[in-house]
Amino acid sequence: MRASRADLLRMRRVAQAIDSPREPAPAAVTRRMLAVQGQDFAAGCWALALRSEASGRSDVLAALDAGSVIRSWPMRGTLHFVPPEDLRWMLSVTMDRMVAGLGRRQEQLGLTSADFAHAAEVVTGVLSGGRSIGRADLMGVWERAGIATTGQRGYHLIYYLAQTGLLCWGPVVRAGNGNPSQALVLLDEWAPAPPPLEPDEAIARYLLRYLAGHGPATVRDFVWWIKGTVGGAKTARALLGDALTTLDVDGVEYLVTAELADRAAARPAKRAEREAVHLLPAFDEYLLGYRDRSLILDEDHVELIVPGGNGVFQPIIVAGGRVVGTWRRENGRAVPQPFGDLSGVRRARLDRAAAEYAHFAAS
Repeated sequence: MRASRADLLRMRRVAQAIDSPREPAPAAVTRRMLAVQGQDFAAGCWALALRSEASGRSDVLAALDAGSVIRSWPMRGTLHFVPPEDLRWMLSVTMDRMVAGLGRRQEQLGLTSADFAHAAEVVTGVLSGGRSIGRADLMGVWERAGIATTGQRGYHLIYYLAQTGLLCWGPVVRAGNGNPSQALVLLDEWAPAPPPLEPDEAIARYLLRYLAGHGPATVRDFVWWIKGTVGGAKTARALLGDALTTLDVDGVEYLVTAELADRAAARPAKRAEREAVHLLPAFDEYLLGYRDRSLILDEDHVELIVPGGNGVFQPIIVAGGRVVGTWRRENGRAVPQPFGDLSGVRRARLDRAAAEYAHFAAS
């Protein structure tokens, strides 16, 4: 089926719950999208809230406290918010490749298999029984147990133990400076293990869930997103069969779930959606969820979004599905910085989006 770029971007906004209808709660957002960028904790919280009817920061923090949303490194070595019931099978797809790539760094840090085993034993003893611990406190526990944590060793130990399914980030730690963080918990206690999936079944589920929350997207987008293989993606596509359909946009084939295609077709684009303006956080999935971002971001503006190409993405203003500016947080409010003049309608909707962010920050 042929489609325009505007059609494709609208379907992505529908898939990601950026355009209405939103999901009822932050946990429903992660179930819909499978994984939401979370390396910047505050930005990730806003990413969940803006897609949810429960749109206050307190709503997101409550979901983390309740364990209906957890945070870990399911893929690409990047922190994401994920549904607790999905993390293990996600790791079953990505873990071997990720762990295999850690050997050189482990050697540089002087970490051995004995160090990981000792660290796992110590932290399991500390956390068993439903307890949690902040990162700094865990560093102290390991140091007292004779495990050096300096020079990024501590961070790498946490990352490895999360990557291998022992730890995840769970309840919120309220800091005196007003900037919350998360404490570590045992994944087995925070998210009881579901029945395991066969490897082909797991990769097929990964593709289906990615497309349900991010589609339409290309095979290359998916392979980049999970840092997987083309062969694995082809296997997944074959297994999914009629659950997927395709769109042809400017001669490029995009995959989309049949359910999303039907849902988008049943809801013709409304003018309010075409003129909608959104303030999306830094590292948002709408931009970073795809290898090819040219449909969303003009080449001339890349430097403004990722200054110096340093991998630090700025918060973005999106209008008509495309990036039209950046914004910054200042004293609990959003300060927009559009690339050019906006129409009166879009300016009014930008003000409305800024008010929604102010509500989130204050709640």
